[in-house]
Amino acid sequence: MNNKIVRVSALFVLMANCVFAQQKDSITSPTPLEEVVISDSKFALAKEKSGKVITKITSEYLKKREGQSIASVLNSVAGVEINGSQSVAGKNLGYYIRGGKNSQVLILIDGIPVTDASGISFEFDLRLLPVQQVESIEIMKGAASTLYGTGAATGVVNIILKKSGKKSIQGNAYFNAGTNNTAFTSKSSLQDYNQGFSVNGNLKKVNYFASLNSTETTGMSQIASPNKNVVYEEDRFSRINYLAKLGYKATDKLTLDFFGNFDKIKNDYDGGFDNTWTNDISQNRSKSEQFRFGFLPKYKYSKGEFILNSSINKMVRSYDELDTYSGTVGLSQYESRSVNVDGYNKYEVLKSLYLVTGAQYQFHDMNSETPYGGVAKESAKFNMIDPYLTGVFTSDFGLNVNAGARLNIHGEYGNQLVYNLNPSFDFESVPLKALASYSTAFVTPSLYQLYSQYGNTELTPEKNSTVEVGFETQLLNKKLRFSAVGFYREQNNFIGFSSAYKYINIDGTNKAKGVETEITFAITENIKWISNYTFTQVDEALDRLIPKHKVNSSLDYQVCPRTAFNINYQYVDGKNDAFFDGNTYGTQKVVLGSYQLVNASLNYELVKTRLTIFGAVTNILNEEFVENVGYNTLGRNFKLGLNFKL
Repeated sequence: MNNKIVRVSALFVLMANCVFAQQKDSITSPTPLEEVVISDSKFALAKEKSGKVITKITSEYLKKREGQSIASVLNSVAGVEINGSQSVAGKNLGYYIRGGKNSQVLILIDGIPVTDASGISFEFDLRLLPVQQVESIEIMKGAASTLYGTGAATGVVNIILKKSGKKSIQGNAYFNAGTNNTAFTSKSSLQDYNQGFSVNGNLKKVNYFASLNSTETTGMSQIASPNKNVVYEEDRFSRINYLAKLGYKATDKLTLDFFGNFDKIKNDYDGGFDNTWTNDISQNRSKSEQFRFGFLPKYKYSKGEFILNSSINKMVRSYDELDTYSGTVGLSQYESRSVNVDGYNKYEVLKSLYLVTGAQYQFHDMNSETPYGGVAKESAKFNMIDPYLTGVFTSDFGLNVNAGARLNIHGEYGNQLVYNLNPSFDFESVPLKALASYSTAFVTPSLYQLYSQYGNTELTPEKNSTVEVGFETQLLNKKLRFSAVGFYREQNNFIGFSSAYKYINIDGTNKAKGVETEITFAITENIKWISNYTFTQVDEALDRLIPKHKVNSSLDYQVCPRTAFNINYQYVDGKNDAFFDGNTYGTQKVVLGSYQLVNASLNYELVKTRLTIFGAVTNILNEEFVENVGYNTLGRNFKLGLNFKL
């Protein structure tokens, strides 16, 4: 255990001693599953009035699955594949929703888009964020650029962070540790540590929340050895997170919220490309730092509400990478800044109709310095201004309609119009909701694709359109809920890489289609079964790391008021990957085999409302499998933890 872990452990134990006796409640109380959603309207909307099948991961759900990462939690959602969630902690992640990829999935934190403007795909790195700071997550699949702009082509993941409770001072502290083995190793030593604390409260007009998290993981090599008897050098992953929120209730109608956070990850990595062309490389180090600040005022009036979400984000990434040919270590560094201001107003025209009108401004720039060339921020920048309008109609006779449009005005390539139409109908005679939607989306070329040494300033945005048809029903006095959605998606103007080592728009249409089903069954008051099945079929151009069939099934058993048990199963169908041969510089198609994973966890409330302990076992069957060609994956591992509610 290194000095950082000792310092943080001592700090949260001290906090526990200081405030343990001052409160009895947790920082959040459990919320009913999927009662209210906000993703498809930007305002709280009753689930039955929503025309989308939105998956909501609640605080209670996360509590019963302690020890998991955000990536592994999302990987259990219907229609979502997070590649790398079962690999080494420092492995980069791939987001695949409805046959899409990272650039087509928009990540929000508390409703605000988060991106790395220096990245090739503009995506946010989920490794930066610890699940312990998360209150809930909403996942809305399908094109959603009308409300959220660029990147919301196949899905939107809205991560809601924890906030202050109702008492003047309260909080929690936690510590967990576990093994970190592949299917071919069996080390019993603890090599995965996660710990932290939070303090929060409400002092009349002022509320506050502060949190610190630290993670240290080692024990595995990122690259998989072709000889299972040879174990490569262990690759270390570390993360530190600071989060602070401050709110002020100026009047009964006006609230002012501020936030700031700093996130840093450091990890070792191996090789380049698919890490299959070279042996384990111990000299490779990477570091990512994120600084975010924001101001979120909210004003309520008799007929509606106005919200302004504003944030400034700075990302700094650096890589110390060994050149295996020259034997020298080269430094590459990337920096980016992003500004996001989204002001929108909800106005109640009629009791059954309200309009959301808004305008979003985004500014991004980047610079980079690498041994192979650089990008100057004076030239690598652009801005967007997007006015948008959405109408939401709900009725007493069952009809609900969500429709809107957005005009994207881009500083580089001009204008882009997107729109959506989403009707649904609740049948009174039977417990059935039918839904349909047609929506379009766009994906802006990244700064790297426009201005790097491989860039092309003539690039135009990728275009997407999605059709959905489905239903949702609740039976047995709402104990059984079942939903099924079929989708068909087309993407045009796809941004690819040419043989001349330049980014280009590729002519033609690529298609994806599939079915997503979910079932929730409260078998008894204490036993709940949650399962989903996803079928995804894509054109050959999209067919990498996307399983055609995927099943998740989970059983929650509240053994007694203080004891909860969970067991879950996952089946992932075989999928295609690509192997880069460093000797021939050619790419070969590889078919990865299917695999099945079984995990279990047990939570016990040792001291009522105060202290909970948990134990978890992942990959109980010690299944040997491959997520990404050339990379290691997790075998059977154990984790134990404590959670103090202060």
